[in-house]
Amino acid sequence: MSENAFMQDTKAATGAIALADGTVYIGAGTGFSGISAGELCFNTAMTGYQEILTDPSYSQQIVMFTFPHLGNVGANCEDLEYSSEPAEKAALGTIFREPVSPPANWRSQQNFSHWLEKRGIIGLSGVDTRALTRRIREAGMARSAITHSPEGNIDFEALIETARAWNGIKGADLAANVDTQAAFANTQGLWQPGTGFAEPASFRYKAVVLDFGVKRNILRNLASAGIEAIIVASGTSIEEVMALEPDGVVLSNGPGDPAATYERAGATIRALIARDIPLLGICLGHQLLALALGARTVKMTQGHHGANHPVRDMATGKIEIVSMNHGFTVDPSTLPEGVEESHQSLFDGTNSGLKVTGKPVISVQHHPEASPGPQDSFYIFRQFAALMEDAA
Repeated sequence: MSENAFMQDTKAATGAIALADGTVYIGAGTGFSGISAGELCFNTAMTGYQEILTDPSYSQQIVMFTFPHLGNVGANCEDLEYSSEPAEKAALGTIFREPVSPPANWRSQQNFSHWLEKRGIIGLSGVDTRALTRRIREAGMARSAITHSPEGNIDFEALIETARAWNGIKGADLAANVDTQAAFANTQGLWQPGTGFAEPASFRYKAVVLDFGVKRNILRNLASAGIEAIIVASGTSIEEVMALEPDGVVLSNGPGDPAATYERAGATIRALIARDIPLLGICLGHQLLALALGARTVKMTQGHHGANHPVRDMATGKIEIVSMNHGFTVDPSTLPEGVEESHQSLFDGTNSGLKVTGKPVISVQHHPEASPGPQDSFYIFRQFAALMEDAA
């Protein structure tokens, strides 16, 4: 039953992950005790585990890190992309090869294992993450169930059945579960060593952010570009958006199947395009924008999850190293006339950005806010500000 190369004694296991095909990997549990079901993916980032596990785009997912050592920088109250608990709002579980490292960082406020427990995230170590990564590459992101049982009482057959019973992400409008319940304004700028989050300077523009699971560092980057962000629920109508008198609108990142979310939010997005208001789409927002323009989205086999993805800017030829987190992609063969690819992944040639001829509309599949990841794409926020300047 088990394909684990590190721990063969099932009686010694305090944690496990079961795949819907019946495969079980056993190891040592940590963090929250219990069982969670979700989609298993792998992330290649070497840093930023707190930002990754609190990214709402990982809702209903279990994140396996290919980097073997986690916990060495501990946890703190600042590196959160989604501040609310419990973990249902972001990643449900996490897997790594080695046991959690003791914290050794000047910013650490809490042990990583304790942080996982507090947030309701199940952790699992002692797993052959290389073998499991290869399995995802070949067979795709799997319906899975992860468990942590400190007493070691694990019903493996029941765990497999839990994985099989989970409905999966395809066809699921998960963004409806992670957006804001009440409109609010962003009050933070980018983080600076020694001083923390800066207070935003005076704003030149105002943007409404349709929240499909927005990351906080997107809002901070908007502030750094002189853009005041008013965050509203993803189901906000076009009338409500325009009543806020925005200079532009951001369609945020988020989880789930874009086609399912589009059924609920598509009318507002189409109306925004028709009104020629400057638009910026990020990740799920990029996919929703593509759907509103007449393109299609498809489920990927292994997705893109990491902070080392090379992307080409089609206009300049410049190569950017970016952060990515998505399991669906825009099919470029379905782009209508007047809609062009602005960026393209150099890993597999998939679409990574769009622009629209004659309209102030841009979008990127990757995460330009760099949380975690490189800062090569910060210019996207300045580009959005330029669109609002031109439209003024």
